[in-house]
Amino acid sequence: MKRNTGFAALLIAFGALILFNKLGFHLGHIVGSVMGLIIPVIMVGLGYLGIKNGNKLGWIIAGIGIIILVSKLASWIIILLAIGLIGYGVSMLKGRTAQR
Repeated sequence: MKRNTGFAALLIAFGALILFNKLGFHLGHIVGSVMGLIIPVIMVGLGYLGIKNGNKLGWIIAGIGIIILVSKLASWIIILLAIGLIGYGVSMLKGRTAQR
């Protein structure tokens, strides 16, 4: 087997999943949400490869992938930001009481 055979099979599988979903053969909520995250990650990876090889189109692909990924993960990013703010506030309060 050639070295790109596995990658080609993976691309075919992802394409088939997307096609089945668009044709109405839904494979469940979990598969759809995972595919919604995998495609932007693949776009960022392909964009990185394009940037590394000196292709200007790589910046566009990576940028679109990052925008899609950030929009999909926005709720998790906000939750992590809130936890960070709470932790920072608590550490500031502990620092003030220790100085008295």
